[in-house]
Amino acid sequence: MIRSLFCHQCEKLFWAFVLIVTCLYLSSCSSMPQGEAKYPTGANRSGQTDENDIYSDAPSIFGEGGLMLLGRKEGDDNSGTTGIGVNSFLWRASLDTISFMPLASADPFGGTIITDWYSPAETPNERFKLNVFILDKQLRSDGVSVKVFRQALKGGGWRDVTATDATARQLEEAILTRARQMRVDQMNREDD
Repeated sequence: MIRSLFCHQCEKLFWAFVLIVTCLYLSSCSSMPQGEAKYPTGANRSGQTDENDIYSDAPSIFGEGGLMLLGRKEGDDNSGTTGIGVNSFLWRASLDTISFMPLASADPFGGTIITDWYSPAETPNERFKLNVFILDKQLRSDGVSVKVFRQALKGGGWRDVTATDATARQLEEAILTRARQMRVDQMNREDD
């Protein structure tokens, strides 16, 4: 008799647990948006969104301005340091300038770009590798440094050969010129 009473109590507890879990599950579903999800058709140009619009921005837990990282100030867009630890104009200009070479590694927070070996079609018996370092958060002439490595094919294997300093300087100048162009373009867009 005691055993059947104990099993009856366990069964009651089990069904009570199932009922509680079911109620919690159903109550969590009630906060879901009602109706169908609205996919973008291009027809709604009013700029208004509703809760069923799956492509609208969700509200942030950090408020309207978001979380400020790396000491970024509101409205300080001309510094070129938004979102990454180095000057964004130098970073993007570096990537643009060496885009013909395969990338091995790129670290926007440390400001380091390392390419893989690249062999120009004109000279298949030599290959180059670049290390680009963004050294400053400001757009300055000494804010970028390029190291060029060169190898030549000799005796069936690649041998290190000295690269000229002029090649590194030419790449640095090309990066700086592109970064200045990007900054001027951004300033012109802001004036419009």
